[in-house]
Amino acid sequence: MINRTVLVGRLTRDPDLRYTASGAAVATFTVAVNRQFTNASGEREADFINCVIWRKAAENFANFTHKGSLIGVDGRIQTRSYDNQQGTRVYVTEVVVENFSLLESKSQSSQQQGNANNQSSAPQSSSSSNNNANPFGGASSNNNSNTTQSNDSATVDPFANNGQQIDISDDDLPF
Repeated sequence: MINRTVLVGRLTRDPDLRYTASGAAVATFTVAVNRQFTNASGEREADFINCVIWRKAAENFANFTHKGSLIGVDGRIQTRSYDNQQGTRVYVTEVVVENFSLLESKSQSSQQQGNANNQSSAPQSSSSSNNNANPFGGASSNNNSNTTQSNDSATVDPFANNGQQIDISDDDLPF
């Protein structure tokens, strides 16, 4: 039988790192995973999945992640039960993480955390920033600007349709 779970999502809070009486590290956290489809109002919903990770991996996970971190986890689903203070049996289903991956760089992760902290703030713009920046490093086209663009080959979009025909020989094709 197969019990394998792979999740990719963002942490909803900082991992909660604790130690058992025998000294084993255990971290619990929740991963928000977007659904592949939208609801009736066009919004994308998310599932919030509880996870637990043990030993040295738990310590590493707690040290290198924080709320908003984009992570991938690999593990198995486990159900356990316990009696709460009122004497009622409580069932818990969670993912026991065996491996994890950090799916963004530290700078992207800290930028994501900064965006979450400043979510209610109005966006700030400076005169030197341009929201339509050319991803290829050249000047971007701006319909309201009277400046001319340089045709330097290092700054030109290689995929732009400039009206010229491209010659490709059969030797250049991979098939």
